[in-house]
Amino acid sequence: MASLFLNLLLKRPLSTQCATSAVLFATGDVIAQQVIERKRSKHDFARTARLTFFGGCLLGPPISKWIAFLGRLRFATPTKAVIYRTWLDQMLMAPLVVGSFFASMSLMEGKGTSGVADSLSTMYAPTLMRGWLVYTPTQLVNFTLVPPQFRFVFVSTVSLFWNTYLSFVNAKAGKDIAEPVGY
Repeated sequence: MASLFLNLLLKRPLSTQCATSAVLFATGDVIAQQVIERKRSKHDFARTARLTFFGGCLLGPPISKWIAFLGRLRFATPTKAVIYRTWLDQMLMAPLVVGSFFASMSLMEGKGTSGVADSLSTMYAPTLMRGWLVYTPTQLVNFTLVPPQFRFVFVSTVSLFWNTYLSFVNAKAGKDIAEPVGY
């Protein structure tokens, strides 16, 4: 199975990365609903569909191209390459991703532009800062140790946990959900 995935990743990188992103967002939402929120039979399938669509269609293509773009940038030294790629990712792409996530979810949930404004005003900054705590070290490792063709796979592995967090935070903002067990 792993060799099939790696083969697809090399032959059809964009479609494979988009499908991977969709699956990871769906899985993150299922974990959030079933493990953290303990919804059991009250699983919100529309919510899972929204997150799947966001991951595969709205986030997958630009992130795939972004990671490839960062890999093509050339710097004077390997150390500068790691530092600048990580900085560019965290200062340019991370703010766009967090903002687009909350805006997209609000719109897909039917909250309109006032819902977008509310989501961004309450959840954007704290989520972005937490994202920096997760993804700055992730990308430092990614750009230092991972071969370019596998960087998306590496960051996607971390994103499973991040997607679970995003799903929970977005749902919690929309309703009163008890804090997860163990927090």
